[in-house]
Amino acid sequence: MRALVQRVSRASVRAGGDVVSQIGPGLLVLLGITHDDDRAVAIKLAQKVRALRIFPDADGRMNEPLGDREVLVVSQFTLYGDASRGNRPSYVAAAPGAVAEPLYEIFRAELGAAGGVFGADMQVELVNDGPVTLVLEG
Repeated sequence: MRALVQRVSRASVRAGGDVVSQIGPGLLVLLGITHDDDRAVAIKLAQKVRALRIFPDADGRMNEPLGDREVLVVSQFTLYGDASRGNRPSYVAAAPGAVAEPLYEIFRAELGAAGGVFGADMQVELVNDGPVTLVLEG
């Protein structure tokens, strides 16, 4: 499982032209799932995201965890794209939807996060705060 975690001032996701989710200050997580991932991996990575100390404390240093801030999770199979052999990425490392969707929902539920529409063509908008962006592997 791979997560691109971005600290945001706000973020939203549209599908079919409609806003399906939006958040204020918090985290936008783009989540990729591979064949070997399971429930335990999803829960462990969600707990890691929740515990990340990437928000400013009273002194302005990145020292605070998520706390009561919001989270938006968007499925992102392209995080497992492999372009090492030419210019057209291969996505064979990404889990098929029947495997990935339940794990996406477990990850989202563990964080109490808003979400996109799994498998849909989505447009994601964000205002990156910091900017702070991390790549996590589960």
